[in-house]
Amino acid sequence: MAKSNKSKHKSAASTSSKPKSKAANKPKQTLPMWGWILIVAGVIAGGFLIIQNIGEGHPVVNNLMPEISVAEAAQLDPKDWFFLDVREPSEWAEVHIPYTTLIPLGELTVRLSEIPKDQNIVVVCRSGNRSAVGRDLLLNSGFSNVTSMAGGMNTWQVQGHPVVIGP
Repeated sequence: MAKSNKSKHKSAASTSSKPKSKAANKPKQTLPMWGWILIVAGVIAGGFLIIQNIGEGHPVVNNLMPEISVAEAAQLDPKDWFFLDVREPSEWAEVHIPYTTLIPLGELTVRLSEIPKDQNIVVVCRSGNRSAVGRDLLLNSGFSNVTSMAGGMNTWQVQGHPVVIGP
């Protein structure tokens, strides 16, 4: 039995005499429970605020009718109104209203800075469908006083209003 005690003592001594690595000597650093609670609360609050603000701008009050007729649009002074054509460049090159600005509907969201926020806006397209989409996009982007021209360029031409043919 003495031999077995000696071997136990010898094995315990041999393990304690081994040099320990520096990492083993450092105590583990853990975040206290209150730290985790703060992190989780911050993530939840931040996520809530992000979700609340996605696509949610301040409601815009539009003082204009959603649509105006071509006859009404033709009576507007282009010095006081911004005419925005949302058709494609090829359509624009065929025929357009002399004082309109071309920004195709597909580019509208990335070119909003080119549109004055302090002017009334008439959105124009070929028949009136894309202009309604463009109008709604502008309203949802914070523009106020935006309308679309019902009937579009088709009706504008039929009624004999001035146009530019070619680019």
